[in-house]
Amino acid sequence: MVLFAKRSELLGTENAFKVGEDIRRVEASGRDVIRLNLGEPDFNSADNINLKAKQEIDRGNSHYTDPAGIPALREAIAEQVGRTRGFSVIPEQVAVFPGAKPSIAYTLLTYVNPDDEVIYPSPGFPIYESWVIYVGARPVPLHLEESRGFAFTAEDLDKLLTPRTRVLIINSPSNPTGGVLSQRDLEEIAEVVRARTDENFRIYSDEIYEQILFDGNVHRSITSLPGMRERTILVSGHSKTYAMTGWRLGYAVLPTVEEANAFKQLNINIVSCVPPFIQEAGVEALRNPANPAIIAEMSRQFQLRRDMVVDALNAIDGITCARPGGAFYVFPNIAGVCDKLGILRAYEGLPAQQKKRSSPSTLFQLFALYRHGVATLDRRSFGVVGSEGRHFLRLSIAADPDTLKEGINRLKNASRDSEGFADFFSRMPER
Repeated sequence: MVLFAKRSELLGTENAFKVGEDIRRVEASGRDVIRLNLGEPDFNSADNINLKAKQEIDRGNSHYTDPAGIPALREAIAEQVGRTRGFSVIPEQVAVFPGAKPSIAYTLLTYVNPDDEVIYPSPGFPIYESWVIYVGARPVPLHLEESRGFAFTAEDLDKLLTPRTRVLIINSPSNPTGGVLSQRDLEEIAEVVRARTDENFRIYSDEIYEQILFDGNVHRSITSLPGMRERTILVSGHSKTYAMTGWRLGYAVLPTVEEANAFKQLNINIVSCVPPFIQEAGVEALRNPANPAIIAEMSRQFQLRRDMVVDALNAIDGITCARPGGAFYVFPNIAGVCDKLGILRAYEGLPAQQKKRSSPSTLFQLFALYRHGVATLDRRSFGVVGSEGRHFLRLSIAADPDTLKEGINRLKNASRDSEGFADFFSRMPER
């Protein structure tokens, strides 16, 4: 008899957290690390939000509450979604979670049977692929190409749809690329969905970065298009927009009350409820008229950093970097660096089993961290299936300008250090 259930082998991870183990080793050796790995704003939640939570705790609002979410928060979410997407939402269609992440699992557990197919963006948030595999579905990555700004087209989707496709996952603005789907993209995607799927097909629309947009762009949701709100699980939350990552507050708007109740039932079985004082702070975030200006200033700062970082990366020999339209990441192509440093040859020489757990961008990521003190994430961190031959890094720009400048300078030095890589590779333990 073995200790762990076989299904535990199927669950993936989020390397943005896992790389923390490597960072601790590097720092224990005496080297400082520029951390460009975690995707969270370097701003704090607004004072009005913090004060509301403290007031609620002080008045004893710390007990069990409705597993679907407190009425005030569901009402505020319904109002905000209806106003920004242009259709009516009732609070009974809303389910609240500890962060938006549980809704990924809930969607796949609710709608997908073993051997069904799920289409998801790649590169994309790694937990999409993790849960697709965990529930026994067939992962169908929809590869986002640098040449198209990491968007995808209706034609790309049409090629992947089959009678076994149950769920399409979309994420705009995107993690890790910052790619944004245009209104035309969404209209053409919706047209394919209407033509090729039935009423039981579901779209999981991850809109967590909906208010972090650049260059005057406004958020566009597929739920605003004819026939789409009836098929779409709209997901967002407070982590990114309101700099509330550690508060853990997310939500989904379901097509029907019946489906919202199914998500509520999963909450009952897994988390019971989100703490009520956090939910009250969530209402404050949505309703306080001072907060839109705070969000706009945070987004302005991210855009300034984006411009600085993209220009600096494109000045490095062997790196090209697209200019993201939203979120707070850049996703540079490092194929030239991997070639120049001999990383491609080194990777090809690895034993077969070790190659399966690595990639050229993984080797550069580790080299940049251990020898040059800058933490990033490799391409494999955002979807493994079909990622071979794609050489990218994700850098979070959620750091102050001086830190970003130092991080880019360290990457520049790493990109020139062929002797250092050869030495690192010769000493690198098997992972």
